[in-house]
Amino acid sequence: MRAVVAWVAAALLCTTAPLAAAGALVRGVVHEARPDATGPAPDGPGLPGVQLSNGRDIVSTDADGAFALPVRPGDTVFLIRPAGHDVPEGADGLPAFWRHHFPHGGPELRHGGIAATDATASPWLIPLSPRPASDAREEVLVFGDPQPASMIAVDYYRRDIIEPIIGRHPAVLGLTLGDVVHGSALELLPSVNEATRLLGTPWLHAAGNHDVDADAGHDRDSLLSFRAVYGPDTFAWEEAHARIVVLDNVVHLPPRGGAYIGGLREDQFEFLENYLAQVDEDRLLVIAAHIPFFDTHPQRHTFRTADRERLFALLARHPHVLLLSAHGHVQRHHFHAAADGWHGDTPLHEYNVGAACGGFWGGVPDAAGIPDATMSDGTPNGYAVLGLAGAGRYDLRWHAAREPDDYAIALHAPRVLRQGAWPGVHLYANVFMGIEGDRVEARIAGGEWQAMSRVERMDPGVLTQNLLDDASESLRGRDRVPEARESTHLWRIALPTDLPAGEHAVEVRAFDRWRGELGAATSYRLESLD
Repeated sequence: MRAVVAWVAAALLCTTAPLAAAGALVRGVVHEARPDATGPAPDGPGLPGVQLSNGRDIVSTDADGAFALPVRPGDTVFLIRPAGHDVPEGADGLPAFWRHHFPHGGPELRHGGIAATDATASPWLIPLSPRPASDAREEVLVFGDPQPASMIAVDYYRRDIIEPIIGRHPAVLGLTLGDVVHGSALELLPSVNEATRLLGTPWLHAAGNHDVDADAGHDRDSLLSFRAVYGPDTFAWEEAHARIVVLDNVVHLPPRGGAYIGGLREDQFEFLENYLAQVDEDRLLVIAAHIPFFDTHPQRHTFRTADRERLFALLARHPHVLLLSAHGHVQRHHFHAAADGWHGDTPLHEYNVGAACGGFWGGVPDAAGIPDATMSDGTPNGYAVLGLAGAGRYDLRWHAAREPDDYAIALHAPRVLRQGAWPGVHLYANVFMGIEGDRVEARIAGGEWQAMSRVERMDPGVLTQNLLDDASESLRGRDRVPEARESTHLWRIALPTDLPAGEHAVEVRAFDRWRGELGAATSYRLESLD
């Protein structure tokens, strides 16, 4: 034990003098975790050049792995995970890469907030386990809005999303984009974490508007109970092919009930300026948050314009940037340009990820008792996979819950039409990852491939469920599928009625920019009444 103390003390004495004058300091050593190590070190040698932050400033460990970081009351200090090493796992299965500094505790809140804790009271020893960075493509699992409001919905999440994909994806990381729970039901967080832990993947969490302490009197205190579980609300994490910055972009607006707006705080900009100023431009830079960075409502701003423009100015020099957001319980792609305040060389891609809970765990249950959960734009509930490769390259795909990997298009067509009727009835193809300009085609009765037209209108399948719910004398499920909204990834083509009477096959193909050709098929029947 004396040898361990001596090693730590010697390492800490090597920290730079200017920081010693900064007031309260968190001191510690980042070292390699080697269970078979011998000698005076507590595990393995100190690791130089590892970055840590208090949410504003960034420091790097010295040649011996030692660091000293200034802190203020209310800070959460954290390590920026370096590619090539894994951070330790806490008792709850989450990455343990942070410490709170609340020497006098936080305000009393319904869900507990953060108790008194002093990050400076003892040295922080951080063991990192070697995991060589790979040159091969790597995957990140991305969940939007799991959002259970009860243990019943936690069970849906576990059986519908988690259990079917255990061992299915060799992901290096998982990421939940906020609304971990619904209605500030923060007491459900441990149960959600217990389910997610079954995947055996390091998992990060962004904060959503449903994850706030609703009784907090100020935005600065609105995520204290969330932070007590997940650590910093804004931080960076590095993988071999990407730097991932997770942002709290939900501005809590008390006392106006559950009011909020998308935006960022001054301390977050300070962290971003310090972090982005020194990162290389070869790796993909992923900005992950809950609220979309584009305005989602035609009559009002849903994200503060000045904050968006300031963020985009910081990102503009980086050639490889991807924005990830959630929140809307729909799925869409947005390409920011000058009208949004983006002035990069090419449009900035934002993937607004669909929800794990889909349409708020609503809809008719299946034989397993799990609700349909289709989103209001016709996208089935599920999860995304972000593929990372070298030179800033990435790929994206959507996996519908408990469906085959090739299920990427939902078709809606009439069962029967009158032969010779006016050809004004359409086949609709909902291409879940469709983007404006994509090539989507149909072939009817073995004829030539014909281009389908993209339309922004309500998905007819969702409309059908809405009407069935309305007409039913009893509840068809615990909750309804949400009312249909315009879909941004819907294509259609008129079905011909001048073919012979009988059944006619319909094939649809869509050309996805990442996965190539995707297909779906259905049929309709023509009846002669003459």
